[in-house]
Amino acid sequence: MASSLSLTASAESFPIDGRFRIARGERSHAHVIACTLDDGTHSGHGECVPYAHYGETVDGVIAQLESLPALDASAPCDRLRIDLASALPPGAARNAVDCALWDLDAKRSGRRVHALVCRHPPRPVETALTLSLDTPENMADAARAANKRHLLKMKLGGDEADIARMHAVTANARDARIIVDANESWREDNLIAMMEEAARLHIALVEQPLPVGEDAILGRIPHPVPVCADESAHTSADLDALGALYDVVNIKLDKTGGLTEALAMRDKARRMGFGVMVGCMVGTSLAMAPAVLLAQDADFIDLDGPLLLARDRKPALHYYGSTVSPPEPALWG
Repeated sequence: MASSLSLTASAESFPIDGRFRIARGERSHAHVIACTLDDGTHSGHGECVPYAHYGETVDGVIAQLESLPALDASAPCDRLRIDLASALPPGAARNAVDCALWDLDAKRSGRRVHALVCRHPPRPVETALTLSLDTPENMADAARAANKRHLLKMKLGGDEADIARMHAVTANARDARIIVDANESWREDNLIAMMEEAARLHIALVEQPLPVGEDAILGRIPHPVPVCADESAHTSADLDALGALYDVVNIKLDKTGGLTEALAMRDKARRMGFGVMVGCMVGTSLAMAPAVLLAQDADFIDLDGPLLLARDRKPALHYYGSTVSPPEPALWG
């Protein structure tokens, strides 16, 4: 009788350093789920971040993982990753298992994941640092504190202070490229004014300005600043409807359901002419590790989750200045 992989899933909480606020609310902790697959000799690890905006909870994701049909320990991991797509929907639960399977495959074969997914040996990549939504004055202070960073991402809230926030950050981070992320909070009646002001301030990218399903106007107006789909783009299946609306897509493993679909989404996005951003939820280095490999040829990278935490798991990714290095085997892959 074939043996099955042992799957364990544990909820963990990591305090956020200070406060992390976006248009939809504020958090003080990153609630993550660590997943381990063990075949009796080797163990593979993955991490996911359940996201309430997508209807996910920690308990619900753990229930999904615990209800997953047994995975045959003798089956090749690449076959199991394909089968996983029919067993779990895209989202956090599938991400944790998919990434654990990639890690398990690396441990079994002795071959690093980057040898399978990267065109060239992986290198440190430049990541954005996120400035939490706050008053213009406080965001100006945060920008000054991060003035050695080459890429900043600022959260906006959809209110009348957003233009002042953009001015405050750009005036105090003159050497940085700036991404603004509205998290669906802008409206059709202020979109053009916000976009025009972003262009005047030389903003590099506007991320998800409008709510999902209310973004058709993006196909009818000029884009003086490239516009990136985040909440509107979960998997490669979403891309066909977005070509006339967006210039860039933000690929996150917790949306795609893991590295396997994220790679497919990246390749399809490139074929369709989209720019590619690789982003993250607020999680630890274990969640970022696969995304660093995905991000090797991305146009924009936002993998600063561990930098927003008061403490990371160990071993951790190495962040130096504005860059993050590929994972070492002791962490993942």
